Amino acid sequence: MSFRGAVVVAVDDDDRTGEYDEMDAQNTARAGRREWIGLLVLALPCLLISMDASVLDLAVVSISADLRPSGSELLWIVDVYGFVLAGSLITMGTLGDRIGRRRLLLIGAAAFGAASLLAAFSTSAQMLIAARALLGVAGATLMPSTLSLIRNMFHDPAQRTRAVGVWLASLSLGGAIGPLLGGVLLELAWWGAVFLLAVPVMALLLALAPVLVPESRNPEAGRLDVRSAGLSLAAILALVYGLKQLAHGDDAATAAATVVAGLVLGGAFVRRQRRLQDPLIDLSLFRLPAFNAALAANLLGFCVLFGVSLFTVQYMQSVLGMSALEAGVWMVPSFAAFIVGSTVTPMLGRTVRPAFLLGGGLALASAGFGLVAWIDGASALAILVLGSTVFSLGLAPVFTLSTTTAIGAAPPHRAGAASGISETSTELGAALGLALLGSIGTAVYRGQLADLLPSGVPSHAGDVARETIGGAAAVSDGLPGRLGGALIEAAQQAFTSGLQLVALTSGLLTAVMAIVVLVVLRHARTDAAAEDSIEPIAAEPLLAVSVR
Repeated sequence: MSFRGAVVVAVDDDDRTGEYDEMDAQNTARAGRREWIGLLVLALPCLLISMDASVLDLAVVSISADLRPSGSELLWIVDVYGFVLAGSLITMGTLGDRIGRRRLLLIGAAAFGAASLLAAFSTSAQMLIAARALLGVAGATLMPSTLSLIRNMFHDPAQRTRAVGVWLASLSLGGAIGPLLGGVLLELAWWGAVFLLAVPVMALLLALAPVLVPESRNPEAGRLDVRSAGLSLAAILALVYGLKQLAHGDDAATAAATVVAGLVLGGAFVRRQRRLQDPLIDLSLFRLPAFNAALAANLLGFCVLFGVSLFTVQYMQSVLGMSALEAGVWMVPSFAAFIVGSTVTPMLGRTVRPAFLLGGGLALASAGFGLVAWIDGASALAILVLGSTVFSLGLAPVFTLSTTTAIGAAPPHRAGAASGISETSTELGAALGLALLGSIGTAVYRGQLADLLPSGVPSHAGDVARETIGGAAAVSDGLPGRLGGALIEAAQQAFTSGLQLVALTSGLLTAVMAIVVLVVLRHARTDAAAEDSIEPIAAEPLLAVSVR
């Protein structure tokens, strides 16, 4: 699942130089047909990126059976894209300022298409991990570029609001249709087909963008600090890799050393940002309590959403015996709940304080995760669908309000920097959920299956089964009837325990965060005057927030 909340505020101050202020003063003409068609072109990569995250969850079982990755490799296949993307977002935004946003968009589109081909035809887990990492680098060029280009194409505020609404709608639409389309593809073809979706989309973008999308760059952009970009990416990867290895119980000394190395690299990155005249991240924003609370809520929301979703999709297929298409269909209610929640949130925000709306959403999400933690027996599917629908409905206002609260807490001239950090927290939260919660669930699965493994299972088959539930299903086919059935039953029981613990952990984390935002954001209020100046759009989760 891939949802992005109120990133619309990023367009308000994305270009922080006098060039664009002067352009807006001189060019107030309303956009015409060419700009609106160009907007549809810019929506293509957003639609694709949102689809990519959801269809990969469905393909995990097939990938496990075909490539036979270890538990750690499977997690890297899923989450390396998000980590590389998160570590590259701010760097790519700065690069686009310098070389041109459209140029960077085209370079990224070509790279994304090529990396998608590499992923589709990967012959090993290591090759697929490398392809997914390249997809992360390419994907980091797409989102900042499209939003900045929209800012330059639509000078009229009302039209710009509508344009960003279309941009956001494309993200929600991709998340909704991804499971259905992915399910159909996995029914008709092999798992690599889900990556081939990107090739025609990127080819269309490369053909149309030079004609319909104008170039945009910032002539006064700060220099790109390559060392800062490398430090941020290395710190994130080292830290999460070490945490995952600790969760798996593999070579604790090496894993701990890797975590320490990640923290040291992160400290070096922070020190460098303090010394630079043009830092990648404006660290002074983190002195604002409301900014920190909103950022933490956004990061945690995406963390628990992606972490639980990874296991629910596999549970539907590997425990409930659904096909990929059936699993995709049963995921639709949760996407619908998110869209409904995002649409209703701006209306509620006119009368309900952000602290209560955020806190209430987190509390509702906690209840939904609690339902999932009770999953078992004949009512498992009903509980799973109800629980995922409830937590999606609860997380909708969290994603919608967290970014706008962060921007409202920052001084106006720093809104662009604040929105860039918020977008990074979105990607990092999703990747952390896949890595950390994924590691917890995997550790439970491996530990329980080791205890439940039927006697008579060959040692090699037991080793494969303990890595992933997909591996257990694959090796069970080569065992005698009763022994194979006993192995599958044990694997399903162990996997269910892993899902229950991940859901319970997510419920506790969201409950704690609900209390935090209620305390820290208790003075935040909705600004009715600001809201009244914005033309409401059903597809756009937008709320103006002021903090005093």
